[in-house]
Amino acid sequence: MTKRTIYGIIENMSYSVDLREKVMAYRASHSIRKTAATFGVSVSAIQDWEKIQQETGNLDKKPLERKWRKIDPEKLCAYIAEQPDAFLEEIAEGFECSGEAIRLALKKLKITRKKNETVQ
Repeated sequence: MTKRTIYGIIENMSYSVDLREKVMAYRASHSIRKTAATFGVSVSAIQDWEKIQQETGNLDKKPLERKWRKIDPEKLCAYIAEQPDAFLEEIAEGFECSGEAIRLALKKLKITRKKNETVQ
């Protein structure tokens, strides 16, 4: 299972390997529907685990693959280095996306844009 948080960051909420192993051990001597009902998991999850076990030989979780879509992180860092005072909307025009997309990309890269102005 995956869960999308407020900021669009995906958290991994998959079943533990220990539970998967228990389910598969139980599945060896019971029907798939009885196994699903006993452990409270879906039939399709058990079918997926059987497929994974046949292909890889274990039930380890797959690592999440996170891809950058429109915004290349290297180009964004270079743009910020060249134009440190640019507004988010100005940066967004250069990358053909929204200011919110730029804000989230900068957050993922842990780049802050706070201006240091002294108040007198």
